[in-house]
Amino acid sequence: MYDAIIIGGGLGGLTVAIELARKGFSVIVIEKHTYPFHKVCGEYISNEVRSYVEHIGLDLNRLGASNIDKFQLTSITGKSLHSPLEMGGFGISRFTLDFELYKIALGLGVSFELNASVEDTQRINEAFFVDTNTNKTFHAKILIGSYGKRAKVDKIIKRPIPKQQTSYLGVKYHISIDYPKDLISLHNFEGGYCGISAIENNKYCLCYLTATANLKNKSNIKQMEEEVLYKNPFLKEIFIKADFLFTKPEVINEVVFVSKSQVHENVIMVGDSAGLITPLAGNGMSIAIRSGFFAAQLIQDFLLGNLTRTELEKLYITIWNTNFKNQLWRGRQLQRLFGKEKTSEFAINFLKRIPVLMPFVIRSTHGKVLEF
Repeated sequence: MYDAIIIGGGLGGLTVAIELARKGFSVIVIEKHTYPFHKVCGEYISNEVRSYVEHIGLDLNRLGASNIDKFQLTSITGKSLHSPLEMGGFGISRFTLDFELYKIALGLGVSFELNASVEDTQRINEAFFVDTNTNKTFHAKILIGSYGKRAKVDKIIKRPIPKQQTSYLGVKYHISIDYPKDLISLHNFEGGYCGISAIENNKYCLCYLTATANLKNKSNIKQMEEEVLYKNPFLKEIFIKADFLFTKPEVINEVVFVSKSQVHENVIMVGDSAGLITPLAGNGMSIAIRSGFFAAQLIQDFLLGNLTRTELEKLYITIWNTNFKNQLWRGRQLQRLFGKEKTSEFAINFLKRIPVLMPFVIRSTHGKVLEF
């Protein structure tokens, strides 16, 4: 029996695994891919977790992470607003970052079941049993869900996910382009917005969120980009000038931003499984790491017998709400201002007239520096 099973080996799951393994607990991570692999993600991380990831062994300078301290916002018609990023952040691909964290976890003795998906879970007495499509059954004292925005696991554990009015699609490319390395830009288009920022090896992450309706009556994603995204002159210039490094884009469907439960049927949720911040707020990667860290500290106390399961779950929900609930809510409210011509124009004109508000808006989507 393991002390903990983690479903999903993204940032939240790897953080939990590393923290528990550092304390001597036995952990297995069930991941449906083999490292390294790409994920649909903006690939910008707030500096609130920089000290922490360096503390656990990431050498960001060696990995070539970009340093980002400037922000640009554009409207659909091409109006532009620039602002400094108060806390700043760094850019690094999930391909590199997750692989490096995976290697750190391996070095600490974490077990991995790769190319595996969960087929069933059960809790019998005080143990969880997890069946995989690799015809294996794992059991542990605690089960952590870190499987991302949406997964089959939600259906397996009968977890209700509220519906939202608009269906979204996420699309990501890596590109080569002459563009400022210290800048993260967010460009509006009808029904969505697109971010671009530098990552390692002189590459850039180009990632956008679009209402699925934009694909209606379009033969493919490229046609949608030309007919919808190109209406923003900044985006048109980026798409025309860039060299696209993927043979095809990374795509994810049915992206939801509704409130989720942080604990369901005694499964502790971290990262996007617990709550997804809008890409516009640009802080999902740091939330995943911070929530994984918070969960691991409480799980350690549970495994040591210092907390009951009920106490663990209540404390985790409280810590999640204290640190992330308002941040996620503010992200959802900000999203309503963008992706539409009139509201994006209004928001940019308003912020230009009162420039002291922009740092406040940026600060409202960020959290505190992670203390460890």
